[in-house]
Amino acid sequence: MKMTEMLTEWTGRLSRRRGAAIAAALVWLGLLSMMGTGIVSFSTSGTTRVISEERRAEALAAADGGLQREIHILWIPFRAQQRIQNLDAQFTGAGPGTSAKLVTTGELPNGTRYVAAVVGYESVNSRTRRFTIQSVGWCDTNGNGVLDEGEVSRAVEALLDLTLDPSSVFDYAYFVNNYGWLDGFGASDLIVNGDMRANADFSILNGSPTINGSVYACRNDKLWPHAAGIVNRTPQYWTNSYYQSRAPQQARQAYQQSRMGVKGSDQFEAWRDIIYDADASMVHGRPAGAVIGDVNGIRRFDGTILDPRATKELPMPDLNDVEYYKQISRNYLDTKRKFRDNSNNPYYNEPAFIEVFNPSRNRYERITNQGVFEGSVALIGTTAKPIRIHGPVTVTGDIVIKGVFTGQGTLYAGRNVHIVGNVQYAQGPNFSGNDLELIDKANEKKDLLALCARGSIIMGNPKRMSNLTLSYMTPPFTKGRYDDFGNWIPPYNAREIDEYGVMRYKSLLGDNYLDSISENVNVINAILYTNFLGGGEIGGGSQGVTFNGSIICRDEAMVTRSLPMYLNYDTRVKWRIQEGEPLVDINLPFSPAARMRAWREI
Repeated sequence: MKMTEMLTEWTGRLSRRRGAAIAAALVWLGLLSMMGTGIVSFSTSGTTRVISEERRAEALAAADGGLQREIHILWIPFRAQQRIQNLDAQFTGAGPGTSAKLVTTGELPNGTRYVAAVVGYESVNSRTRRFTIQSVGWCDTNGNGVLDEGEVSRAVEALLDLTLDPSSVFDYAYFVNNYGWLDGFGASDLIVNGDMRANADFSILNGSPTINGSVYACRNDKLWPHAAGIVNRTPQYWTNSYYQSRAPQQARQAYQQSRMGVKGSDQFEAWRDIIYDADASMVHGRPAGAVIGDVNGIRRFDGTILDPRATKELPMPDLNDVEYYKQISRNYLDTKRKFRDNSNNPYYNEPAFIEVFNPSRNRYERITNQGVFEGSVALIGTTAKPIRIHGPVTVTGDIVIKGVFTGQGTLYAGRNVHIVGNVQYAQGPNFSGNDLELIDKANEKKDLLALCARGSIIMGNPKRMSNLTLSYMTPPFTKGRYDDFGNWIPPYNAREIDEYGVMRYKSLLGDNYLDSISENVNVINAILYTNFLGGGEIGGGSQGVTFNGSIICRDEAMVTRSLPMYLNYDTRVKWRIQEGEPLVDINLPFSPAARMRAWREI
């Protein structure tokens, strides 16, 4: 009997517990239900916000993509044509709405779209134009290519300057657009006191010359064959102390901390762009001193990497449009009233000119008309009667030159420049000294010449040019390339007949005349720039050859008949970053540049 009562009591308690458990389960089920509803609600809201933010980010990316595309479309023709007047013809009057210019549309792979346009255009100065560009990007959710109400969109605006800057190719003693090469020079055979660069590979072959300066190469896919952008070896170089004891007065000085200041100081910054330093380092974000730079980055001579980023191509100026340079010559007036030493400039407000001595009249005569000479000219100067040059002068045909010159200026040739003897200063620069201000004051007035050719710069006597030299002036040694529009530019061929009916390396004044006046070329005191080839025969006799200046060309084909060869960079034409100008501005050719001045979301 007791067992039955106990069973009944246990069963009752169990039932009561089950009821309580069910009741508790129902409560928890309700709570879970409410929590579940809250979680679902929260997740949906969060997902919506995430999607919204993603679409806003995609729209902004599309807007910026359209902006970059617009800049690219503006930049490529400007880089190729290098003409401000072309910009004026296309964009003058640009404004918002129906006045927008160069409207560009596009779609990104994720389905977002953009529309960009130039909505403002102004002239900052004679060489700079400023663009206001706006771009709208949106998520085209219905795929109709139109920004509809409710579709996520964002807009950006930028100020872009397209400008013709003083070209940085003139920062180098030797610059070649195609393949840079030095073949057969020992350490004492070739001594370069300046920087060297190629827009392709730079090869040092069969020897190891002395280069007291930087050497650069860069990848170039526009050349054929393509250039990987390699400097193949480190050249010989001098320590700072050895350089200072050996460098000529026409060469830049070596860095000395006691005189030029600690690296990074204001005193150092005043010197840094015009000195040599074998112990390179990064100062204020850029290399200071001599380095090797190529596709593998920028490094010291000992191999220490200073900047891992690959070097880039430097655009060369284009001298193809003779009328453009004639206009520069005709419009030129010297605007410098005083020199740095406070003396008066005797040529202030004077136009560009060439003056030569006429012995039959026993006087100098100006042979240019408003800075221009129509046709070809032979300029021969002597110590007693040097050629007088002032400002940028354009000669529409060939320039044949030898002898002594005085003045400061740039001669533009509509075809070739032929150097048929020494080209020398009457009064040259001296870069030695302890006081930079005094050095600059003295050298600001000294003679300075640039010879710039729409065709080529040929050194030596064309009539007696050897087959070996000519082989370096013809394919396959010279290289073809593609321009910025993808058009094929065939390699230079010296033996090709040009539009004048003359082989490209010969002069319009004729072989016999040049043969009658040609001498050995042992000294060239000038900045040489050519659209095509710089080459020929130099160093005749046994005196070797000395360049005080630079040579900048697309193909280089100089054959040296005697050694040594010296190349000393003229620092007066280098655009000094701290001062924002060179010591002497002789109106060298400009290169195109693009600068983003501002960017904002609107």
